[in-house]
Amino acid sequence: MTIALTRSVPPSIVDCELTHLKRERIDVARAGEQHARYEERLTALGCTIQRLPSLPDLPDSVFVEDTAVVLPELVIIARPGVESRRFEVTSVADALRPNYPLGFVEAPGTLDGGDVLCIGSTIYVGQSTRTNAEGIRQLTELTSAHGHSVRPVKLSGCLHLKSAVTRVGEDVILLNSDWVDQSSFSGLNQIEIHPREPFAANALLIGETVIYSATYYETRRRLEEKGIRVYVVETDELEKAEGGVTCCNILIPTDSDRVAS
Repeated sequence: MTIALTRSVPPSIVDCELTHLKRERIDVARAGEQHARYEERLTALGCTIQRLPSLPDLPDSVFVEDTAVVLPELVIIARPGVESRRFEVTSVADALRPNYPLGFVEAPGTLDGGDVLCIGSTIYVGQSTRTNAEGIRQLTELTSAHGHSVRPVKLSGCLHLKSAVTRVGEDVILLNSDWVDQSSFSGLNQIEIHPREPFAANALLIGETVIYSATYYETRRRLEEKGIRVYVVETDELEKAEGGVTCCNILIPTDSDRVAS
């Protein structure tokens, strides 16, 4: 069993942080409905939903992934790169502290969970506007004793590492090579997104199934042609806030198995 920490869509999401997108009107009610369907998909794939306290005045609080990094040995509590998002962290740490050892990224380090992709014992970390060199150094220090190897990855044109690359199989990744250098992931099988769908590299692997946005039809077809089982969800309202399917949960296994992220 896997626990999925989630948080409701706040009405203030209309004032979310934006870096690479122009602001569009967000239908808050529809975003909430889409998030509920997303939670249903998680449940259908064997996850137990654990809702974090609502934070109605924090616009990006539904995107809980950025607040923590889950490893088999410990959970690292992040320090988001945007100051307004740091208020989200306390409730996540409080929820995890009773059952999991915690490590913390401290100032002046910044680290967004959306910049962290774990594959085996390798931790890929995006060098982004949200994650700085000191944050990466602290992540390395916190994880090296547990046998993990941290690899910084340069990004261009996107918000987080998981905007550009995610895991869609045991040794398979989906990526946008315009935003991240393919050679950073040598040794892994790679599926390139469709060129007309630059934001299509964000996918959530749970077991042998990928939760994936209905927005990116052409790339979804590429995944299915490779034999990957795809579970489609509508997330277009959350995408207006630079969110994706990985952003809205923190997956925590209840045994020693690594969470695909």
